[in-house]
Amino acid sequence: MVLKKMELSLRKCVAPEFIFGVEARKMAGKYAKNLGAKNVLVVSDAGVMASGWVKDVTDSLEKEKINYTLYTNVVPNPRDTNVCEGVKVYREHKCDGIVTVGGGSPMDCAKGIGIVVSNMGTILDYEGVDKIRYPLPPLICIPTTAGTSADVSQFAIINDTTRKVKIAIVSKSIVPDVALIDPEVTLSMETSLSIYTGLDALTHAFEAYVSNANSGITDLYALEAIALLYRALPKVVERPYDIDARASVMMASLLAGLAFSNASLGVVHAMAHSLGGWLDLPHGLCNAILLDHAVAYNFVYAKERYQSIAPRMGLKSSLTCKELVAHINEFKASLGLTQRLGALGVSGVSIPHLASMALKDACIVTNPKMPTQNEVEEILTHAL
Repeated sequence: MVLKKMELSLRKCVAPEFIFGVEARKMAGKYAKNLGAKNVLVVSDAGVMASGWVKDVTDSLEKEKINYTLYTNVVPNPRDTNVCEGVKVYREHKCDGIVTVGGGSPMDCAKGIGIVVSNMGTILDYEGVDKIRYPLPPLICIPTTAGTSADVSQFAIINDTTRKVKIAIVSKSIVPDVALIDPEVTLSMETSLSIYTGLDALTHAFEAYVSNANSGITDLYALEAIALLYRALPKVVERPYDIDARASVMMASLLAGLAFSNASLGVVHAMAHSLGGWLDLPHGLCNAILLDHAVAYNFVYAKERYQSIAPRMGLKSSLTCKELVAHINEFKASLGLTQRLGALGVSGVSIPHLASMALKDACIVTNPKMPTQNEVEEILTHAL
């Protein structure tokens, strides 16, 4: 690892209060009560409802005599229309807080609902950095996947259905009040979802570590997340009911989230948001496909940083770009992920548009080097 001088430049780090451990989800009622909520909107989706995890949460609310209304129409890659519908339900039922149970989609939608009920307008008004003026209602996040880290981040990603692009909203105002992080709930994840979200977390850690806004604090989180994922994600794929492996991946997701929430991300996420908005593709899968191609582009601009990552993946620190890219590919293949963008419906014709959308994404600003339109097109073309 490259030794750094003591940090002298200013850095701001934000994080919610979080509880980590089995049955953390069952503390929702106590925390809602502590935050003064009496009538909460519970935001989730159909899949999580079917798993039974929402009932555990609503039972805890009932135990504390807190009223609740369910909003479960959230779809993957949550749309601006989902936020609008959720806001309407929140206002009709005179809610005073939000509890969200699910993966990144319900959590991002819940953040969007909170933004609009406090700040008015539409969710699209808040695209970009620090556009939110007024605090959200109390917000409790209970993640049911291990990778998106929306439960601890100051990011929300919403699909603009008119422009067909995902917008990034970045503000400390949308850091949840409490995250109840329970590895037990990830036992219901399908193998493919475990892989996609796990590699999403790996991408968070990679991009945060080489971000031009990194710090000594985010470096610690990012490097430990990479080490945990490298050891534990294959175990989760081999033994889906191994709670220890699940807990390690969940911890990695938490640490990667704390890293990227404060150091931001890079070109991978900018491209993944463009792809997800245009073709409605799974976010984690897009990140996983693009990661090694982005590393190949970035390596010359962040060589020492990537070489510091290498030992966390069992490699020598003096490795070359070619060796690191090959190892990332091998790791993905060992998990069964071999897809390329072409198989997902991406064509060469759409690449210029996808690249132009990526260049407008807030995440690209902290890439080690700001790419040009042609360079983003080249990365996407290599991933076809």
